[in-house]
Amino acid sequence: MNISFYNLGCKVNLADISRIAKQFEELGHSVVDFEEKSDIVLINTCTVTHRADADCRKIVRRALRRSPQAFVGVLGCYAQLQPEQLAKIEGVDAVIGTKHKFEIPNLIENFNKNTKTEIFVSDLDDAPFHTSAVSDNSGRTRAVLKIQDGCDYHCSFCTIPLARGHSRSMPYEQIEKEMEGLINDGYREVVLSGINLGDYKTDDGMRFVDALKLIDEKSGDMRIRISSIEPNLLTEEVLEVVANSKNIVPHFHIPLQSGSQELLRKMKRRYKATYYHDLVLRIKEVMPHCCIGVDVIVGFPGETDELAQETYDFLENLPITYLHVFTYSERENTKAINFEGVVPHDIRKERTHQLRDLSDRKRLVFDESQVGTERVVIPEMYNEQNGMWRGWTENYVNVIFSAPADLPQVPHKIIINNMIESRVFGELTELRTEIKRTPTKQFKLPVIG
Repeated sequence: MNISFYNLGCKVNLADISRIAKQFEELGHSVVDFEEKSDIVLINTCTVTHRADADCRKIVRRALRRSPQAFVGVLGCYAQLQPEQLAKIEGVDAVIGTKHKFEIPNLIENFNKNTKTEIFVSDLDDAPFHTSAVSDNSGRTRAVLKIQDGCDYHCSFCTIPLARGHSRSMPYEQIEKEMEGLINDGYREVVLSGINLGDYKTDDGMRFVDALKLIDEKSGDMRIRISSIEPNLLTEEVLEVVANSKNIVPHFHIPLQSGSQELLRKMKRRYKATYYHDLVLRIKEVMPHCCIGVDVIVGFPGETDELAQETYDFLENLPITYLHVFTYSERENTKAINFEGVVPHDIRKERTHQLRDLSDRKRLVFDESQVGTERVVIPEMYNEQNGMWRGWTENYVNVIFSAPADLPQVPHKIIINNMIESRVFGELTELRTEIKRTPTKQFKLPVIG
């Protein structure tokens, strides 16, 4: 049978659905693009925003227009939290929660259309860890490796602990095997991912810094990028490992959520604004060219004009590179949904635009600071019309440069020499000619968000 997938949400979701796809391939099924006719369609859902239900309905309709007789299964975070709601969507044959999403071939006998939606959802108290890895770009140079899942934090705005379960981690001894596989598949960069990545820990006492040291040791000439890490878990030990590594890149994505100490307390975050401020300055002290990304929520209950301005000023005065701005949306089963001081939606929208404008300016300042520096770029996309390549430097600058179409997609030294508007241009100073290894078979996964 032909099976297609649609992924809504984060890199961890993408890695998970890649593992599920491999299960079906091993059973003799053919994985096809979402836009092709399919016998089975699996939709992996997200619960971060309020649009989860609407997005899922839209994707189900799209799938059934293409393949009216397809078996449609909905899985993932939203399926775990709202199975009955999803079961009401016309055309959905099965709803599969977090604990059972890697058991789909065994759960469903024949994948025939159902008259009544089957629900496979149970509590997550003993949910196991499942290793997942997937290509993260069309050039197949970068892979995402999940080494941690779940979260034991209970921020007042977040449903992720309910959707993904308790914090659990890849066994330490398995890390070396996974790294060897990615190297053999020809990847040039690995993005370490997890729901709360810095909370990596094993029963025998290994922590994130230990995993990071092992990954660094076993990475060969691959770049290692940390996807996102909580500020309270970005320790001096971790900073020291990154600063002294030739392979772990100077790029951190560190959730802040608010620059107001009052709101951080209401959000039940595990650090103070002053700690975050000092952490960013410390990073720039030991790694001046480090790229720092920030998550921030606007419109959280109780966010007055004064507190919103406090967050804006806090971010404006920090040497960060870019922001991921999330407009607060009410989520069931969170403490914040009962908080007073609800911010009107039009004000939330206005504040979102303000911070996104700030993000654009911050990115421009950082990119301009890189002009004249020598960096290392991995070519990812080639434009046949103008003969230009595009790729990311180790410190996350997207640079355009001229090179032959058959340029090996391996790390090359490059001088960043110009900016035109917001586009960054460079010139290769070292042309590596090693033969590119061919990754194992991959398939295309449509992604939103």
